Amino acid sequence: MMFSQYSLLLIISLFILEPLEVVGRSHQLSNNKKSDSSLGSQDLVTDLPGQPSVNFRHYAGHVTVNENNGRALFYWFYECSVSPEDKPLVLWLNGGPGCSSVGYGATQEIGPFLVDSDGFGLTLNPYSWNKEANLLFLESPIGVGFSYSNTSGDYHNLGDDFTANDTYTFLHNWFLKFPSYRKRAFYIAGESYAGKYVPELAEVIVDKNKDSSLFIDLRGILLGNPETCDAEDWKGLVDYAWSHAVISDETHKIISDSCDFNSDDTWSNQTCSQAVDEVLKQYKEIDIYSLYTSVCIRDTASSQQQTQVLFDSKSKMMPRIMGGYDPCLDDYTASFYNRPDVQKALHVHHLKNWSICNMSIFGNWSDSKESVLPIYHKLIDAGLKIWVYSGDTDGRVPVLSTRYSLSALGLPITRKWRPWYHQKQVGGWVQEYKGLTFATFRGAGHAVPTFKPSESLAFFTSFLNGQSLPFQRI
Repeated sequence: MMFSQYSLLLIISLFILEPLEVVGRSHQLSNNKKSDSSLGSQDLVTDLPGQPSVNFRHYAGHVTVNENNGRALFYWFYECSVSPEDKPLVLWLNGGPGCSSVGYGATQEIGPFLVDSDGFGLTLNPYSWNKEANLLFLESPIGVGFSYSNTSGDYHNLGDDFTANDTYTFLHNWFLKFPSYRKRAFYIAGESYAGKYVPELAEVIVDKNKDSSLFIDLRGILLGNPETCDAEDWKGLVDYAWSHAVISDETHKIISDSCDFNSDDTWSNQTCSQAVDEVLKQYKEIDIYSLYTSVCIRDTASSQQQTQVLFDSKSKMMPRIMGGYDPCLDDYTASFYNRPDVQKALHVHHLKNWSICNMSIFGNWSDSKESVLPIYHKLIDAGLKIWVYSGDTDGRVPVLSTRYSLSALGLPITRKWRPWYHQKQVGGWVQEYKGLTFATFRGAGHAVPTFKPSESLAFFTSFLNGQSLPFQRI
């Protein structure tokens, strides 16, 4: 089970508007005669420091998911920049568990604003996914980012099921704020540990949709470098480390001979545990999330603190090693969200010390499914579209882990393995199965859109449109 001894913590997601320039503000759009008169208007973001000019509205704030306990989740919602009333709604989730979809997905990967390198401003993302869809980012579960509970006991009940049910409640309560999206085509996307969050939430929606009054028009899910099946994920992690010269032949052979990742007793095998320790030891030297980019170097003390791998005899998780093209990107993001004027502009209930990942959440995580592959089958049978993608320079949930997991599904192949192209270059490789599409991104690390923004937007567009990825250099 991925939650035994060495699991790796991922510190690792309207209306017809005439174009209107808004310098650092979006409130002018609220005066449009077609603007939303819903409860969401009180969450309109109007004075976000450093915001570039935009022609769309965006909203941020809290949605209560449990009145009795005072439990509320924080969201940031961006309307599509073109004809939002005609475009679907996409929920983006990051993983961890314990990492912020606002900090990663919204402002490092696919949102319209990216945090500047000094942490004091924003730049426009020319490849934002809100060019194709209305994007909703959620900090989940409680304890992540600005999401919270006034009941301390809630923090001891965190787990996969808790997260899925709270997110489901969030969606229905969010629709009360934004009723025009209630019947909109809906998709769920995410990466990393959201490889469990996303199908688990989708399953809840499919089950609850049997009640027509609760119906959500879920059309499909999109998963990037996703944790999927613990045994296959571990096998892929080890094989990838060996095949990419991170560990020795000897270490790989010891693990192959002594570790049975399908067994609950594998971590009690000292030979296996010591060999896995060696894998993690070698990954401490580089960025496991991006094998071929640099690590963030600050002063000696902070550098050691950021790259140290923490684990004990009862837990197999470790905190995120910094990743991305700029390895210090997480630092800039934390600087931005800890500004009081930023928190005020985003309607944060209580000013707080924001962190991109809450490391304490792991210690209180009560349940994690060993495999979500049975849910895949259920969702395929329900007619949902499922696309899975892998950055091929990620060592944390490497392409081998995903290939092993998908192979275990036993789905018939409908279009064989082939390259797909973007701007006349090979973007990666793709294979289509009955009910599922799998693609790789050549040269991308764990957070694929950070590395391949243009390719990612093209990929996302193909997903929404139900089109196969380009197979010719055009």
